Amino acid sequence: MRAADELFGTYRPSGSQLEAVSVGWKYVLLLVLTIPAIAVGRWWFSLGAVLVAVAILIWAKVGVRRAVGLGTGMVVVCALIVAVQALAGQVVAGVVIVENLVLALYATRLLTLTTPIPELVDGIATACRPLRLIRVDPDRIALAVAVMLRSLPHLLGAFDDVREAMTARGLRRNPVAYVAPVVVRAVAYAHATGDALAARGLGEDGGRTAHADTTMAP
Repeated sequence: MRAADELFGTYRPSGSQLEAVSVGWKYVLLLVLTIPAIAVGRWWFSLGAVLVAVAILIWAKVGVRRAVGLGTGMVVVCALIVAVQALAGQVVAGVVIVENLVLALYATRLLTLTTPIPELVDGIATACRPLRLIRVDPDRIALAVAVMLRSLPHLLGAFDDVREAMTARGLRRNPVAYVAPVVVRAVAYAHATGDALAARGLGEDGGRTAHADTTMAP
């Protein structure tokens, strides 16, 4: 599995009952799973929430690997968190942080693996409509989320491509050779995305209302 698919995953129709649930209720499910665990802050409570999220993902027919796979990067991050907390004499706190991090990831996959991106973005725009009262454009918030959902897989995929190229050239242990190409690709992608948004009149004062068009990424 490529890194681009390891984090949030990508939507593939499976015909599960969860796919038929409206996106609004899926967002509610995400909050119900994550907020209590963060508020309680107990390892056993967070672990139980993680198991519930995993059970729902498996029930949603997304596949066990896509449901629970963390990827090398996430495993390293979790290990570092526990190690730092252990050095501070707070191993249990580190475990709780990791459990809540994994819980948030799995809860997010309940959305991203069972819902097309346009529906996810439209749901955010709908939920943010009350913010118009304080002169915040909900469509711009939805657009920002759409850009994020498009950008993360691209950047993670860049790491994959660079790692494969380095392995082919025998440069795998050279950190400079690894980081520099990824940074260059990230900057190029940012410029291309900015140009695509500008071409559609988005993100400019006086421009047309920013609609969450998920096809704007290059």
